[in-house]
Amino acid sequence: MTNDQDRGRSTTRVLQAELPVNTTLHIWLKAMIPGVPGTVSLVSVKGKFGDVLANNTEEYEFRIYHVFGGGHFELHYDMEKTAVSVIYWFTPTDVLETGITVLHTNTGNAAPVLPDSYHFRPPFGWMNDPNGFGRFGGRPHLFYQHYSHGLQWNTMHWGHAVSSDYLRWRHMPIFLFPSETLGARPDKRGGAFSGSAIPLPNAPGIRVFFTEQEKDRDPEEQIQMTAVSPDLFSAGQAEVLLDRRPEGEGLTLDFRDPYVFRGPDGLWKMLLGSQSEAGGVILLYETEDRSAATGWTYIGKLLVETRHQTTAIECPCLLPLDGSATDPTTQWALLYGLMNSTDKKTGRKNLTMAEVGWFDGRTFVKEFEQELDFGTDNYAFQAFKDGDQSIGIGWLANWADTGPNIDFPTAMTLPRALVLSDGALLTPPIAATESLRHHVIDRTRLMRGETVNFAGGAVEIKFELREAGLPFRLDFDHPDVTLAVELDADGLIILHENHGAAGPRYIAAGARPRLFRIFLDYGSLEVFADDGRWAGTKRIAGFNPVRSARLSAMPDSVVNAAVWGLRP
Repeated sequence: MTNDQDRGRSTTRVLQAELPVNTTLHIWLKAMIPGVPGTVSLVSVKGKFGDVLANNTEEYEFRIYHVFGGGHFELHYDMEKTAVSVIYWFTPTDVLETGITVLHTNTGNAAPVLPDSYHFRPPFGWMNDPNGFGRFGGRPHLFYQHYSHGLQWNTMHWGHAVSSDYLRWRHMPIFLFPSETLGARPDKRGGAFSGSAIPLPNAPGIRVFFTEQEKDRDPEEQIQMTAVSPDLFSAGQAEVLLDRRPEGEGLTLDFRDPYVFRGPDGLWKMLLGSQSEAGGVILLYETEDRSAATGWTYIGKLLVETRHQTTAIECPCLLPLDGSATDPTTQWALLYGLMNSTDKKTGRKNLTMAEVGWFDGRTFVKEFEQELDFGTDNYAFQAFKDGDQSIGIGWLANWADTGPNIDFPTAMTLPRALVLSDGALLTPPIAATESLRHHVIDRTRLMRGETVNFAGGAVEIKFELREAGLPFRLDFDHPDVTLAVELDADGLIILHENHGAAGPRYIAAGARPRLFRIFLDYGSLEVFADDGRWAGTKRIAGFNPVRSARLSAMPDSVVNAAVWGLRP
């Protein structure tokens, strides 16, 4: 149990905690007065036994303190001399089972309090792209782009969480930190950017790959780094893996987001996103090193994208879908984001593409392609093969709606399976999502065209049409936006207007589905039609919940419908 305590008119703040033996504290603090160190003092029943100091007045400094004896403890600091951003504790021996306990955040970085919200959110601060998504040590792990000290994008770290079912997550200690130079000031110059993770060969632990960015560094702003974590929750010293772009390819300074995977020839492969005069490109590397630590060789451009005027391809991802990687008949999915792209017909920006075809270790031959998400707020999607199932997750947001100077608390999408069916890629929510259903709200009123009220913001709606493609409109009552899902002759549409201002047209053109699952949460709408044949994800600004829904359709069009309240 923790609490804060003010002592009279003193400027001293006191945080209290009951700590087990062998606890590790992570503390971020900074000095408020130049030349006067910021100080957090640790106090037990026997008195003060330690101080944590920081001299930087521009950015919070990270400090580690180990408390070997358990019991009641207090942390004291003078708010006139010291600012504290985050304090949490954990016990290294069981952190993967218990997670961290957050003792302190502040008003500038605190997570929103959202009852029954079921999407993944960080415990504090900013979050964007998922990184290193995979199963390691028997557990799903999710790393993500993170800045601890505010709700705006800034110097990048890697946050971290683990789960048993991809839906209920335990927060882990911050995993990757920016270099000391980059972390000295909150000036948005770079940090530890997106990447991936693989298991260590014949040993517990993982190797992670990430892009380090340092703005205006000469000759390369973006280089590829690697680090090893034997314990699955802390990273060792990062080392340079690729210190420059391939020569002679006419690439811009964009050179990022390493995705490492096992190819059909048994070799480790790496995809990287970039841009050339011809368009966005995906670069392919490989190594014969079993540990993937050295020997990376540039193979060539796996893809050149010329249609959508992207400024760079981001977060490329390639994985087998319907068989083993070594089977030449197995089809693979190549996924990638198109930074700053625009669909001229609809005005949607930052599209994510999915191409399905065959990969022989050196070349990718496309059979068909489709957009991953017609709502486009499923960006930086990363997937991997978990046994026989392919699973992915994305950032529930879009750079069209945010920027480095906008407070933007957000979430990850529902985790999704990737399934080949009848010449299409389906991305339904994973089967375990049904376990979120806590109570039935309605089984009759929605299909009769009546308004169904919601007590909270976490809701699933499921219904079926008598025939595929029959028109309907599902209107949602939201205090801030006009919001609806509609099926008409043009296709499946998410209607989203903010204060009457029409934005992009979110449409799956020509779609004629019959089955629908729609997930509402604080700040989001996710639509899955015909088992994810069409998926549409839309972020809703703020955290006001949808208050009710009403379904309009021709008589006897809807054959069944149900509404559940959800809870993680």
